[in-house]
Amino acid sequence: MISRFVLATRNAKKVREMSPLLTPHGFELLGLDQYPNAGPVEETGATFAENAAIKATHAALATGEWAIADDSGLMVDALGGRPGVYSARYAGPGCTDADNNAKLLDELKDVPEDRRGAGFVCHLAVANPTGLICLNVECSCRGRIINDRRGVQGFGYDPLFLVPEYHCTFGELSLLVKSQLSHRARAFQRLIPELLKL
Repeated sequence: MISRFVLATRNAKKVREMSPLLTPHGFELLGLDQYPNAGPVEETGATFAENAAIKATHAALATGEWAIADDSGLMVDALGGRPGVYSARYAGPGCTDADNNAKLLDELKDVPEDRRGAGFVCHLAVANPTGLICLNVECSCRGRIINDRRGVQGFGYDPLFLVPEYHCTFGELSLLVKSQLSHRARAFQRLIPELLKL
């Protein structure tokens, strides 16, 4: 049985968020920061699935390990699905989470509250050590974009994404709660039974 996966990211917050989803099932999750010789990869895909596959294949080939890649993003109804696959770099090259949040709020400044529906999407791809993609899953969760940042938990657009049934943003929810209902949590819930079969 496979016991270890490399997560195709150097984002420590992502590794910290995803590790508790896998460790109860006997899987260890390492970030690419543990592999300094694994160079950067360009996300040239037009979809979350394509980008996840690119990253998983790259991580597997660079490390010789089984790799999991997550490509996630925010799709805002009033913006025709933007920022989508460009979520992490929405405000331009080298932008920060704060830059992306500011751009999103600016684009939605004239959009009424009842038209601010949005969904977070997560696509997970798993590659074997030869870079072959063996598994794919995609899940989402719905909410809406509020006018002001709330909360300091999470990362990215979390402080702006309100989960209506909790009356909280992802930025306000504890990691324990978020790990039950987020797009990533749902994707991992679907993925884990398949990982256990590998």
